[in-house]
Amino acid sequence: MPILAWILAACLAGGLVSVLLAALVAFRVQARLVPMLVSYAVGALLGAVFLDIVPHLFEGNADPGATAGLILAGILGFFVLEKLLLWRHHHGEGGHGHAHGVLAQAEGADAGRSGWMIVIGDSFHNFTDGVIIAGAFLADVKLGVVTAAAIVAHEVPQEVGDFLVLLNSGFSRAKALALNALSSLAAVAGALLGYFALSAAQAWVPRVLAIAAAGMLYVAVADLIPGLHRRARLAETALQVAFIGPGVLTLWGVHHALGAGH
Repeated sequence: MPILAWILAACLAGGLVSVLLAALVAFRVQARLVPMLVSYAVGALLGAVFLDIVPHLFEGNADPGATAGLILAGILGFFVLEKLLLWRHHHGEGGHGHAHGVLAQAEGADAGRSGWMIVIGDSFHNFTDGVIIAGAFLADVKLGVVTAAAIVAHEVPQEVGDFLVLLNSGFSRAKALALNALSSLAAVAGALLGYFALSAAQAWVPRVLAIAAAGMLYVAVADLIPGLHRRARLAETALQVAFIGPGVLTLWGVHHALGAGH
């Protein structure tokens, strides 16, 4: 199958799966499962970075030091961008970041937040996810599948938070579902841009992957994990660890099932 077809299929399928699973959790299972989904997402993101993306970069790069430096610069860059409010998955007066917003929304916080700002912010984030997925597939199809799987795992709890904010903002369930599905299509636009831009500049693919690794690490360590620390009781901590492990194991399983290991 052509690389572009893989990229588009991953974006469309990933968007559909994440939106539908999030709707199921938000509408049927309730938001108490969100912390567990966030824990699973932490494991999936860390598994994708350390089991696939970073090894792939180091194997194909003659200068591992430069790659590590780019990942570090990317993490610092995401920190600065978040501070400047240029890349925020959620926009709140209290300065909630990506995952802080997820957990706060699940608990019914900030019901007056603008639903349309959520849609705009989510669309921009999905666009960048599409670029990342395109870069991963251009480097290696198996790496692309693993990266897309990690992004989907991370998007499910995020989409749950989006649903709850939209509902609290006065949107009907049908409209909230439609808006989240529409914003997920931004990943396709990002994937197309990434595919054509990176196909013409293959030397940039490793750089995009390094930035992708930085972004995944930043989301997991700076946003998702601090949100989990808000639930510090022993039983809750044990449950979080119990879900982080399967997140890592899922990506490890995908990695080996696709024969990506060396």
